[in-house]
Amino acid sequence: MNNYHTHTFRCRHAEGEVDEYVRQAVKAKMAEIGFSDHAALPDDRWTDMRMYHSELKDYLYAIAEARQEQGSMIRILSGFEAEWIPEYAEYFREEYLGRLGMDYLAAGIHYYRFRGEWEDSFALRTPAMLAAFAAHTQKALASGLFSFLAHPDVFCYSWLPWDANAVACARDILAAAEETRIPLEINGYGLRKPKIHTPEGRRPPYPHSEFWRLASAYKVRVIVNSDAHRPTDVAAKIEEGRALAAECGLTILETLDPSVVRS
Repeated sequence: MNNYHTHTFRCRHAEGEVDEYVRQAVKAKMAEIGFSDHAALPDDRWTDMRMYHSELKDYLYAIAEARQEQGSMIRILSGFEAEWIPEYAEYFREEYLGRLGMDYLAAGIHYYRFRGEWEDSFALRTPAMLAAFAAHTQKALASGLFSFLAHPDVFCYSWLPWDANAVACARDILAAAEETRIPLEINGYGLRKPKIHTPEGRRPPYPHSEFWRLASAYKVRVIVNSDAHRPTDVAAKIEEGRALAAECGLTILETLDPSVVRS
């Protein structure tokens, strides 16, 4: 059991420093932990949920320091959970994956483009917005930047019915993942959130079991992460996520090898 979706206090809605998460991961007998704070952006947009660009150096230093002190006990990877922002694609590739030598980027689609404007992925209101979210996610997967797609079913947070629109959105995302061979994440944070009321009854906001049942019809790989926002949650709900994958007959990717995933 490993975890590649880990946040620190720098993202404004989590707590704890890198070394605290590493110690908890060692206690959980993990072989690897990957850090994926929300990517710092050169224009410092959306800093209510991410570090300022000026904090990037400190983030990477904390990871390097943990590697030096604890790297003999666990493999520690450096990464970001990044939005798909086309104008920054080359910057991410050349600066983060290139010059700074970060190990991976995870695609986290918290915002998407709709009719020329950025919209919140947690507030989908119309079928057209849902289709735009799916199209934006498809472009992210096709970019070749990302080692996995975090919470691909996050659209179920606000799109409550599992109807024809939800199925179409899911199929678009699953087909893109199959074509690009990018793993999809079953996200433990969604399992820790309060259940929501939907036309089909109460359920976690994500992962949505119907999405993952549908995924079994596609040749996709699954990575199960806790999406830790506190050191004590570094392994939280990973076993439940693995059970969902097994129930749906999905292939679990046990170890993230970014160089292989992006090749």
